Amino acid sequence: MIKNKTPNPLNVFNIRKVKSAVPTFEYVNLPMTYNLEDSLARWINSNLKNRYYIGKKITLDQDNKLHQVITIGFEKTKDMSYFMLACPHLKYA
Repeated sequence: MIKNKTPNPLNVFNIRKVKSAVPTFEYVNLPMTYNLEDSLARWINSNLKNRYYIGKKITLDQDNKLHQVITIGFEKTKDMSYFMLACPHLKYA
């Protein structure tokens, strides 16, 4: 869905969602819940305009137990800030 009626060049060339984690992106880890990854990707595509990464990762907690998390990274820090403040799916995470 195009909110401002202008196509995003990153979407046109299919390079907006990067396939692997880039070290220069800003990242946040969210606990894995059912279908959250797809919902977050749809929200990011319709509300933000720069490149991003979203993927699953395994982490250890303090008790050395494995947990699956969703890692989300943004090229621009302002996208990360807006995502953390405005995304309605984060209240379920």
